[in-house]
Amino acid sequence: MASESASSEGAELGRYLRARRTQTSPEHVGLTVGTGIRRTPGLRREELATLAGISIDYYVRLERGKETRPSPAVLDSLARALHMDDQQHQHLRELAARAARYAPEPPPAPSRTVRPHLKLLLESLRPNPAYVISRSMDMLAWNPGGLALYAGLDDWPAKHRNLARYLFLHPVARELLPDWDRQITGCVARLRAVAGTAPDAPDLTNLVGELLLKSPDFARLWERYEVTGRKPAQKTFRHPRVGTVTLTSQSMHLEGTPGQRIGVYTAEPGTPDHDAMSLLDMTTPAAAPSTEIPHTSP
Repeated sequence: MASESASSEGAELGRYLRARRTQTSPEHVGLTVGTGIRRTPGLRREELATLAGISIDYYVRLERGKETRPSPAVLDSLARALHMDDQQHQHLRELAARAARYAPEPPPAPSRTVRPHLKLLLESLRPNPAYVISRSMDMLAWNPGGLALYAGLDDWPAKHRNLARYLFLHPVARELLPDWDRQITGCVARLRAVAGTAPDAPDLTNLVGELLLKSPDFARLWERYEVTGRKPAQKTFRHPRVGTVTLTSQSMHLEGTPGQRIGVYTAEPGTPDHDAMSLLDMTTPAAAPSTEIPHTSP
């Protein structure tokens, strides 16, 4: 059992290294490329091993999941060789830490219960759209504008209201978001980062499995294994009810509730964007207060 778990975690570390290697061009790291045809996308294994100052045999074992205890110095050398940013470097460290230890049971999924005072907070934020989401981007609670901002999301049963599922599978999403391509890239990066540290968590594996089957766009981005992609501070919506509106977004982790975040959208008072935001809040039909959404398989 222990060896199987270690093998699984080592494979995840290896997959990440391979993804970063194949997406790093020789030119990007200062290598001169000859005129011959390269059959390997990105860097070759021996090129990366040389750049990182480690043996090719050791690197191959890392990438194949056979070596699960690389030293911090090796990790730092690989990160430098691949020109990783801080977020990618940290993700590499987290994967290596998981590969180096055996966990008898996967950690429990974070609580999906939204505390009553947070629901009151959502209501007090009106007319600003706001919602609470889980680490897998399930909508757990919302105020009227928070749900209505994603046009058509309320067509789905509450248990299926998930922002990643919306972006990739809802027919309205591409029209609603002018920068849809950028939004889905950031979405997948966020899910990849979480899945890398909790690869067996049902709340993530169920969602990822569904999107891999139903969305070629998701499958393509998932294979790239990007873990960076912060969402932009401002987001524009071409909303069918209130027209085009640009809002500033802010996402915050909730104290005392691991895995939950609150998202809030704002606009400067007196601007057309604020007027549109207020109109959306006022014209959204009243609904029963949102409650905890039980986790179910899609």
